[in-house]
Amino acid sequence: MLVGIDLGTTNSLIACFRNGEPELIPNRLGSFLTPSVVSVDENGTLLVGETAKEYGMLHPLNTAKVFKRSMGTEKKYSIGDMQMSAVELSSIILRSLKEDAEHYLQCPVEDAIISVPAYFNEFQRKATKEAGEAAGLNVVRIINEPTAAAIAYGMGEDDKDERCLVFDLGGGTFDVSILEYYKNIIEVHAIAGNNFLGGEDFTAALASLFLQKAAIAPESLDVRTMNRVMKAAEICKCRYSTENSPTLSVTIDGALVELQIPLAEYEKACEDLLDQLRKPIERSLRDANVRLDEIDRLVLVGGATRLPIIRSFVVKTFRRIPSLVDPDTAVAVGVALQCGIKMRDEEIKEVVLTDVCPFTLGTRVSMDNGYFDEGDHYLPIIERNTVIPVSRTETLYTAHDGQTRVNVEILQGESRVASNNMQLAELSIPVPPGPKGKESLDITYTYDINSLLEVIVKVNSTGVTRKIIVQSASDKLSEEEAEARMERLAYLKQSPRDEEPNKLALLRGERVYEETTGWDREAVNRAIMQFERVLAKQDRREIERARDELNKFLDRIEMNILE
Repeated sequence: MLVGIDLGTTNSLIACFRNGEPELIPNRLGSFLTPSVVSVDENGTLLVGETAKEYGMLHPLNTAKVFKRSMGTEKKYSIGDMQMSAVELSSIILRSLKEDAEHYLQCPVEDAIISVPAYFNEFQRKATKEAGEAAGLNVVRIINEPTAAAIAYGMGEDDKDERCLVFDLGGGTFDVSILEYYKNIIEVHAIAGNNFLGGEDFTAALASLFLQKAAIAPESLDVRTMNRVMKAAEICKCRYSTENSPTLSVTIDGALVELQIPLAEYEKACEDLLDQLRKPIERSLRDANVRLDEIDRLVLVGGATRLPIIRSFVVKTFRRIPSLVDPDTAVAVGVALQCGIKMRDEEIKEVVLTDVCPFTLGTRVSMDNGYFDEGDHYLPIIERNTVIPVSRTETLYTAHDGQTRVNVEILQGESRVASNNMQLAELSIPVPPGPKGKESLDITYTYDINSLLEVIVKVNSTGVTRKIIVQSASDKLSEEEAEARMERLAYLKQSPRDEEPNKLALLRGERVYEETTGWDREAVNRAIMQFERVLAKQDRREIERARDELNKFLDRIEMNILE
């Protein structure tokens, strides 16, 4: 079975295409959204999703989240006694989604299309594919999130040519894509973005404003308390949709701190973040050579676009009302539709997708600037936002007298200074010695739809050729290595499917107990103890009833806390 996965910074979703339509797949708790959070409890049990998120409120040092931002890097996350990379953590999320899908569909899930931010670079895309392979998935394609959203939105359904701008602001990343539909082709004209800007930053801005107004130094708070502040800020942030001056309340050092924060103050605190949103918009329009008034449709994607402050910014910037789609599920639905296209399902309209190279690809060269040879010059070979697949060739010459080898650095980036760009790989090729500039070399870059870069260097006088295919920061996992990675993660004990809702209810109860005082705290303690007595009986029907009662009781307590 081929599935589509939206591997998000904050939440992840999995979907498929069957019976002629896209279908979102619920997780083990019955929700379509699985928080991209991983924890390990005191018994070494691996927790994923909502349960891990709740556990992390009590045990932040044993929890990892927002790790998507570190994909393709060497950063490690400490979870208890373990050190794990973003790839390993993402593979745990993907494996959990895979298991949920297999349970729901009642069949093996082996192939997947995974979406990534359009502005992900080469290492980040390959790291995503590596995470999928480590989770036991054959990743048949990586698709850009805004492109998937455009498919979900139904570009060209009325057989009209139209130009669309997708504004994709998720929990941790921001993308702007300009696409055009014509004759059953969706062509990407330009992409721009920021992989370190998202809804989490707007939450952090509100938390920072709250602490500033309350005269509390952030460094004086421990990790658990700061987590509570961030959660309260998230709740308050969402309330701006119905209130102009919501109250942010949180218990700090046993005392309840409450402050009203007017929308105007919050908007002022977010000025720098909003300014960061403008830059990719301007860049994408400039690269696509398109004016704002030439955009036919504006689509908002990503949970953060629900925020009134973002909606207001979009309306003021684009001077139009955006098209309404479900920002949380649009990408997953689009990836599921891409699965239907991939399977050539007769129920789905055939659409041809073209994409672009997100970053400029080039090499280091020496150039005569009129005074001396500048040795750290960047020569672009494939410019950013070039439609792919694409192949480009540049002819270069030896830079020194008596030169016997040429080292070709394969770089990615936009700086004119080669050393400021990212080195993807390097290859070396022999050349006959001679005067400077005598020997010529043809350097050919070929970039395909699956983000594979092939570089061929040929010495024209001898015909000697060298070739390299750039796949990732590290070598692509072989089947044996992928199995070894799976075995490494397998020793961690997974929570049984039928026990996870109970574990989540208990963790939630423990957190609410810590956040309350007095009679409420005693009542929460009694409710938890009652649920534990029912669990001991191991009567599934009675446990389900008691769990529902506990969750409803905790709902009432939390409402009282927030009022």
